[in-house]
Parts: sequence; C-alpha cells; structure tokens
Amino acid sequence: MMATLVLALLVGGALGLLGGGGSILALPVLVFVAGLPTTSAVPMSLLVVGCSAAVASVSRIRAGHVHWRIAGVFAVTGAAATYGGALVNRRLEPRLVLAGFGILLVVTGARMFLDRPARRNGCAAPDGGTELRRCLPRAVAVGALVGFLTGLFGVGGGFLIVPALTVVLGLPIATAAGTALVIIVLNSFSGLMSWLGHVDLDPLLAGSFTACALLGAAAAAPVGCRLPAKALRRAFSVFVLAVAGFVLVRVAAA
Repeated sequence: MMATLVLALLVGGALGLLGGGGSILALPVLVFVAGLPTTSAVPMSLLVVGCSAAVASVSRIRAGHVHWRIAGVFAVTGAAATYGGALVNRRLEPRLVLAGFGILLVVTGARMFLDRPARRNGCAAPDGGTELRRCLPRAVAVGALVGFLTGLFGVGGGFLIVPALTVVLGLPIATAAGTALVIIVLNSFSGLMSWLGHVDLDPLLAGSFTACALLGAAAAAPVGCRLPAKALRRAFSVFVLAVAGFVLVRVAAA
C-alpha cells in the first residue's frame, strides 16, 4: 500500500509538470503494484487521472493557457469514443489489454524522447490563433482517437493531445498544455461514467491513491510552468520506456 501511494504522488507530479503523459503510469501501478485486475484498474485510473488533471489545470486556466472551443470539440467527440473503448476493454482478455498498453507505452516514450520541433500547418492563423473551422475534421478525428484510448486503457491521452494541438491545430505549446489538461478532465470523467455499473471500486484504495496523486499534481503544476519542458519530457520518456519494458516482460511471462 505504501509503495502504491508513493507512486501515486509520482503520477500526479508528472501530470502537473508535463501537462500530459504522467497519467499513463497509473494503470501499471494499479495492476502490478496494487494488484488490481484490469477491469478495476482502468476505471480507478480514470478517477485518478481526471482529479489530478483538474487540480493541475487550475494554474494553467489562471494563466489563460486554455483554448476553450478546441477543448469543447475534443470533449464532444471523445465522449462517445470513451464508451466504445470501455466496451472493447470488457470484451478483451486482460493479457491482451496489458500487451496493447505496453505497446502504447513504447510509442509514447519514443515520441516524448525524440521531441521533434512542431511544424505547424495551415491551421495556425496569422494572429497566433487557430482557424478551427477549417481544421475541424482533424480535431474531430484526433478527439475520437484520444477518447477511445481513454476508455480502453484508462489514460488521459495528453501524450497524443499536446502534439495534436501544436502540430495539427497550430496552438502554442503553453496553450496546448493547458488545453490538454482540460480535455483530459472531460474525457476521464466521461470514461468513468461508461464504467459505472460494471465494476466495484475499493473506496479506501481509490480515495488514498487519488488524494496522493492530487498532492503530487498540486505541488508540481506551478513548477511545471517554469521549468524547461524539453528536459523534463526527455527524462520522463526514459522512465516510460523502462515501464514499457517491464509491462511487456510481465505479459510475456504470464
């Protein structure tokens, strides 16, 4: 229990520092450290991720780093997709879910490590904003993909949302990070609703894990606004790749 709660601090802290990506650690912690089955770990992960992102988003909202229209588009398209992801999860063997999650970790860690400069496309407006109407189909497609992964694996999807907002929709990185946190909150609680009636959560573990993640997010979010994002993401990506290797080895040995 103590190891689980210490790692919950890390999950929230990573989310607060990076504006996305830290939530991907919640599922392996709940499965391999807390010992939960995937059908319980995924909805608990959504609870932790949603609450942590809500706390981490406060400083970004105050700084004006949220594009509310884009967040709304992602939330609407993602809401339906989270139900589809949760449905697929309940029909798959736990081993297949974890194998897919391990592959997702590899892709996420590699992408974060490479951290190539964003090349903005025609969605970026001359005034520094985004021409959302012209790029709406892209926003809908990415929002649906993120929502599906949220329901399937219990992840916030910030590792996909942030690059999509910068590269596909042309948002500045600060605005992308703040907007991603708001989207994560909306998607996580939408995904959690899709699990209601299908699982019973341990209130003590859920409450303790969420509380520790909130503390980590609240402490790290103000720091994340000041530290160099590239160095943070490089260091975190190495850790994510290590976790990916652990997950895939455990799945192969099962």
